[in-house]
Amino acid sequence: MNPADKIPRPLAPELIEKSWSGREAWRVFEIIAEFAEATERLNGIRPAVSIFGSARVFAGHPYYALTEQIARQLSDAGFTVISGGGPGLMEAANKGAFHGRAPSVGLNIQLPHEQLTNPYQDISQSFRHFFARKVMFAKFACAYVVMPGGFGTLDELLEALTLVQTRKIRRMPVILVHEPFWRGMLEWIRGTLVGEKMIDPEDVHLIQVIDRPGDVVKAIFDHYEQRGFEASAREREAQLNL
Repeated sequence: MNPADKIPRPLAPELIEKSWSGREAWRVFEIIAEFAEATERLNGIRPAVSIFGSARVFAGHPYYALTEQIARQLSDAGFTVISGGGPGLMEAANKGAFHGRAPSVGLNIQLPHEQLTNPYQDISQSFRHFFARKVMFAKFACAYVVMPGGFGTLDELLEALTLVQTRKIRRMPVILVHEPFWRGMLEWIRGTLVGEKMIDPEDVHLIQVIDRPGDVVKAIFDHYEQRGFEASAREREAQLNL
């Protein structure tokens, strides 16, 4: 036998394309399974509050202590607390809730450099796809509490504001914590986005800025005092198209 015959020959381009298409098709089933599993596991956690913040801020930092206090007070008030399940302020949120009355939930994401799962979770759900994870944050939350953070935190914040603005989800409190951190962005929203008519002036009121943990809890209760935490039939129908 000619030794050259043992060298594997490259696949023809049409076979490579067919193989890739097959993998893409199977990936759809993986995504469906991810949605189904997460929905089944999280269905009983309402009312819940999603808390976002930097993965780069650790114990000993004032932001960490503030996040932990907010999560603990929300948990003691009866709210399940949902975080990204990782380190930093995600850990602070889970830790505060873990030591409170209501469940602590972590929605962890699998990354090329593995994100460490924090140990303060009553329910831990792992995701491969960012978009499936983001749907779960919105689907089960009655409020968003947004701590200081980077691109990921801003991504979740703008996603929430877009969904509320376009009525894909019901209006809910979107609360920014620690006004000095958010001041520049808020000035840009009010000055540039509103000034150049990129958003309506009323859209600014989709955002609340609150600094004290007790006031965060009160703002959420105040929002739902008249209407209750349960979504209406119309709101549930809209969420199916999230």
